[in-house]
Amino acid sequence: MKNYKLTYFDIRGRAEISRLLLAAAGVQYADDRIKREDWPALKPKTPQGQLPILTIDDAATLPQSLAIARFLAREFGLSGKTNLEQAQCDVIVQTTENLRAEWVKVFREPDETNKAELQKKLVEEIVPNFWTIFQDTLSSNSSGFMVGDGLTLGDLAVYDVMEIHTRDYPDLIKNFPQLQTHRQKVASIPNVKKYLENRSVTLY
Repeated sequence: MKNYKLTYFDIRGRAEISRLLLAAAGVQYADDRIKREDWPALKPKTPQGQLPILTIDDAATLPQSLAIARFLAREFGLSGKTNLEQAQCDVIVQTTENLRAEWVKVFREPDETNKAELQKKLVEEIVPNFWTIFQDTLSSNSSGFMVGDGLTLGDLAVYDVMEIHTRDYPDLIKNFPQLQTHRQKVASIPNVKKYLENRSVTLY
């Protein structure tokens, strides 16, 4: 069995999708959460000067959050059962990244007036548009999962990217009953449920 160490800050951020994959697969790993003040010393020692990184068997090291997630999904049989399903998972993952990028614009906007305008557009237009895409994807698949007949990276990516929005704008989910059911379905998977109940509580 391989040994995995996932290094990131003590937030969900861009490592959470990989943590969810590891949890869903029931795989033990070293959850290496570093402090911000320790990052400058560690940064030059990382492959691309960024986190997260995944270290495998204290030898190979992978940077880039989505490359790590896709690797883990393939390792644990959560990437789709066919080439088509794998491509469908990739589509979902890329779509979640597009939504995340819109949230980051709001988060990083320094001007409070502009920030309020961006946030209004995010809540009223952008998030509902993306959630409609996710719900339409669910509607096209009778299993209740995003792709195929079981849990995949696609499901966990959607669950992850929706966390901030369901927390900050809880009324939005009322208009997306299938997504609400999907979130409950993912969160009730035993290994995922255990992880969610015990993970650190962080702002994002």
